[in-house]
Amino acid sequence: MATEINIKNIPIGFQSIISNGTHTIIGDEPIKSKGTDLGLAPTELVLAGLAMCKVATVRHIARKKNWVIRDVDASLKQVVRRDTEGNLIPKVSVEMSIEGDLTNEQKTELLYEADHCYIHRLLDSNWNIATATERVESVINV
Repeated sequence: MATEINIKNIPIGFQSIISNGTHTIIGDEPIKSKGTDLGLAPTELVLAGLAMCKVATVRHIARKKNWVIRDVDASLKQVVRRDTEGNLIPKVSVEMSIEGDLTNEQKTELLYEADHCYIHRLLDSNWNIATATERVESVINV
């Protein structure tokens, strides 16, 4: 099943109403980028998706193995540099804490699984992003 996101950008700052058809959030740019800072910036949304996938994967695996855990927290930081040809080279650091009655081996396994969550694998893969085209609204004649 395909994932679909719809977005409506409004004329205030860079505020965008982002929806998957069920849930809605606001995206924006920080004030230093001439936004109004009323929502997460695009890079923050990407990191949030990765972080959420990692912590959810840890919780899923722990439940599957009947391991008792409490809070699972993650902190992600992205730094971007350019190579000699001007290509962007992002580096994301990830720190996680898993509270629970776990052995070191269990924690190591959970961190390994977090590094193999769906979004991590997706971001590591070769993306094929189509060139944007103008959307033509179809009119249904009744």
